[in-house]
Amino acid sequence: MSFADLGLSDELLRAVGDTGYTEPTPIQASAIPPVLMMRDIIGIAQTGTGKTASFVLPMIDILAHGRSRARMPRSLILEPTRELAAQVAENFTIYGKYHKLSMALLIGGVQMGDQVKALEKGVDVLIATPGRLMDLFGRGKILLTGCSMLVIDEADRMLDMGFIPDIEEICTKLPATRQTLLFSATMPPPIKKLADRFLSNPKTIEVARPASTNVNITQWVVPVKGTSLEKRRVLRQLLERDDVRNAIIFCNRKTTVRELNKSLQQHGLASGEIHGDMDQPARLAELDKFKKGEVNILVASDVAARGLDIKGVSHVFNFDAPWHPDDYVHRIGRTGRAGATGVAYTLAAPDDLENIENIEKLTGQKIARIDALPGAEAGAEAGADAVAEERPRRGRERGARRPARAEPPAEAVAAEPAERPRRAPRDERPARAERPAAEPRQERYADRRRDRDRDEAPDDGGWNGPVPDFLRVALTV
Repeated sequence: MSFADLGLSDELLRAVGDTGYTEPTPIQASAIPPVLMMRDIIGIAQTGTGKTASFVLPMIDILAHGRSRARMPRSLILEPTRELAAQVAENFTIYGKYHKLSMALLIGGVQMGDQVKALEKGVDVLIATPGRLMDLFGRGKILLTGCSMLVIDEADRMLDMGFIPDIEEICTKLPATRQTLLFSATMPPPIKKLADRFLSNPKTIEVARPASTNVNITQWVVPVKGTSLEKRRVLRQLLERDDVRNAIIFCNRKTTVRELNKSLQQHGLASGEIHGDMDQPARLAELDKFKKGEVNILVASDVAARGLDIKGVSHVFNFDAPWHPDDYVHRIGRTGRAGATGVAYTLAAPDDLENIENIEKLTGQKIARIDALPGAEAGAEAGADAVAEERPRRGRERGARRPARAEPPAEAVAAEPAERPRRAPRDERPARAERPAAEPRQERYADRRRDRDRDEAPDDGGWNGPVPDFLRVALTV
């Protein structure tokens, strides 16, 4: 099957052909025709299968006819993160270059002024994160009564980030008669409840079992004994052993992301970082460096685990096993995309074993273990020096005994008197010299107050010094 068999317009087929794609993916082949027929859709597919194009392509053809009005977008796409929203906007730019459709991107971390100006001109497609959309709606800068098409992308991620109440409120402000498309990699009960409430007779399209991993990804669990320092040593050993062209390393905490990136840079590796505490321009700049190859290792929190399409990622490393089993599917889905192969390693300290058991229970498969890395003994010796370098320097190691105090030399002991001289009684001590009587407090500080008042007086251009003799004579006449 080709894209021409899906009922897309000639202009859209021309734009798709410019990108080099010739055949649709299973989710695209199943979703595009019913979307063009204006049906509600529930699309379930694992990450990396092309869900974005399955709603972007038919939306362009549907919105090609019509006119936008000020502050009233014709369609709305909700994304959980800024990076996903920016990526969808990029897809609209690529596929809609032969259509005259206007678009606005509403995300946090950037100035609101340009976004408001774009809304006032009128947009056909509004791509937004729930937080910024609700903020502008509360300010009266946007109306949703003219929106005839709603897309909820990465719905399970919306659930994890706590956006479901916002989505429910947004849906109540949209017209009752609209087309709603919901896409997700998994279908937990709260998402099923949301779909039952706001979708009308939807068609469910499932091209893979929910929460299943990509068969093109080779998965390994690497048991690690000890602390974070031992994890770093094993991670560096894996980076040196495998043919790592570029890799994404996921951590559970933002502080771990910063510390690990600093450690990798200190060991001469070209790495960058991305996490939620960075502002939007800095996050986009780091992603751009990684895409251009200026850095080949990206240390990231789960803000980069969903939907980011970075071509050619050869490896994914889980420095920490994710707390939520669903996140594992999305993390390793950054590699092995579009039919390519990839490798995923998960470092498993004793604290991570329970998380790995939950992952295996969710995916229904046992992840192979690497009990001992080749050359692990030599790596342990080499890693001891690296651990010593990363350990903070202190006066003495914790648990070590305080060094014994050195004995004074014998000559110094012999030179000391046998008994120290005692102080004379108080009545035998010489009398102290009498101090001069202190002047009264008012007189003591009179000159200071006079100087202070003169310094604090306003500078009116007059004379604040002593009166000259010739003026004193003139004033007495």
